[in-house]
Amino acid sequence: MPSELTDGDRRRIEGAVGRFVENRRSFEMVAESLMDCLAQDTGLAEFIHFIRRRVKDPDSLRKKLERRTFSIERRTKESGVNASNLFDRVTDLAGVRIIHLHTEQLGRMHPLILEILEREEYKIDGRPTAYCWDVEYRALFEQIGVQPSQRQSMYTTVHYDVVANQETGIRCELQVRSLMDEIWAEVSHRVNYPMDSPSGTCRDQLKVLARLTSGCGRLVDSIFKTHHEAVHRVSKVGDRG
Repeated sequence: MPSELTDGDRRRIEGAVGRFVENRRSFEMVAESLMDCLAQDTGLAEFIHFIRRRVKDPDSLRKKLERRTFSIERRTKESGVNASNLFDRVTDLAGVRIIHLHTEQLGRMHPLILEILEREEYKIDGRPTAYCWDVEYRALFEQIGVQPSQRQSMYTTVHYDVVANQETGIRCELQVRSLMDEIWAEVSHRVNYPMDSPSGTCRDQLKVLARLTSGCGRLVDSIFKTHHEAVHRVSKVGDRG
């Protein structure tokens, strides 16, 4: 693919990568700060199984912009990503990911996340989006004010586009997903990203895995619901005693 780039494409892409490298430390600081304020909130902490941060590698960014040149810009005649519009057009230069145990927890996590971001003076660009293929969970996301969307790959995660500094355009992508969805995402990332696997069987197996992890997630939801209902019944009996 790189051999098909024009000289103008190469200069534009290298200019964008260069600007990111110059500002990479700022992205690292934003990701670290956002992760800390989320992890240290006592209300949200009870839902966090683990939390991590990352900043995009310059070579990964270069390859992403090369792919984007052919998959989007050439097809749609969209103007290319360059040094001046990079921070607006590429929103995942830095990222924080929260992993929680089961999907229904998001109903309580989402308002806490919004409260933390407002308190720490972060701005959310647009409406949070839940990439979700499972129809039964779409209603949950819509109910809490998260816009459901679907990717052909069956990727499942809630995304918040967090703007840390409106003057510089530094932003950080916050991802929130269940532990079961993390399993699918990690496997898919290794065999089906950034390019689709050349194996049709492998791609089909990933779809089966998505259904299995969704079913497991639903089972975990049910386990916790059953447990809490039983604890509540025992508590009521104890109060009467």
